[in-house]
Amino acid sequence: MSVMNRTVVTEFILLGLNQIQSWTGLLFILFLIIYVLTVVGNVLIIILVSISLHLQTPMYLFLRNLSLCEVLFTTNIVPKMLQVILQGGSSISFAGCLSQLYVFAAVGIAECLLLTSMSYDRYLAICKPLHYSSIMSFKQHVYLVIFSWACAVILPAITISLISVLDFCGSNTIDHFFCDLVPLLELSCSDTSAVEFEIFAQTIPVLIFSFIYIIGTYINIFLVILKIFSTTGRQKTFSTCSSHLTVVSMYYGTMIILYATPNRRQSLKVNKTLSLLYSVATPLLNPIIYSLRNQEIRKSLFVFKKIA
Repeated sequence: MSVMNRTVVTEFILLGLNQIQSWTGLLFILFLIIYVLTVVGNVLIIILVSISLHLQTPMYLFLRNLSLCEVLFTTNIVPKMLQVILQGGSSISFAGCLSQLYVFAAVGIAECLLLTSMSYDRYLAICKPLHYSSIMSFKQHVYLVIFSWACAVILPAITISLISVLDFCGSNTIDHFFCDLVPLLELSCSDTSAVEFEIFAQTIPVLIFSFIYIIGTYINIFLVILKIFSTTGRQKTFSTCSSHLTVVSMYYGTMIILYATPNRRQSLKVNKTLSLLYSVATPLLNPIIYSLRNQEIRKSLFVFKKIA
């Protein structure tokens, strides 16, 4: 369709990992295996927390929602990515691209806020143990989960609504394996300043403030742990939050490196590699970290195996 001698874009072409086409078969098999393991691992955690009575505590209920995020996130990205890898590139409709971007942003926001809620939970458990039950009640946990998912549903909808009215003309090629925000906006022939400002306005409270809050809670946690005289006591106390701290470090570390790159055009390969790590590897590592470093999860898994 031509408007004012310009081709209006109705679909985009995802180039995928075009720099390593010779490894197509191996990459397809590798990412397929990782995807299956990711879904199975996170679904297993969801099942364990749902059926195990001794896991019906806020920490594990938050973990169940975090695992749901990982399933949604990797399912949103990886199946299409596998198609792109297998075909050496693939088309995606304009609506499909916006839908993928919406789910990507929504799950990212939910995970960010859930990790923040989990840090608050660990702070109360370690720094204010006598008041933990009264402050972090089941109702309080439900409120935090609802707030996290409500923000995840509403905030990206604002961004997508602004992007949907932009004009896309000329090139429709996205040098990525999914519809990421930056390469998508670069294809627009409209003024994208409103979208960029809206995203910046969301990033401050959702990403930056939550990250600062998590750092603050862990500073307090470490100060309390250092006051414990027994080495065994310090190790036991730290073990209750070590899994969460590891996941937070992976999540925010990748996000900060990915979105703090000064010149994205010059570091496209780096960004694609980090995006690959963020969307494929991290969702798989979360259930591994929690299952290996959490005794309660291991016990529930053992019981689940006996029942099965």
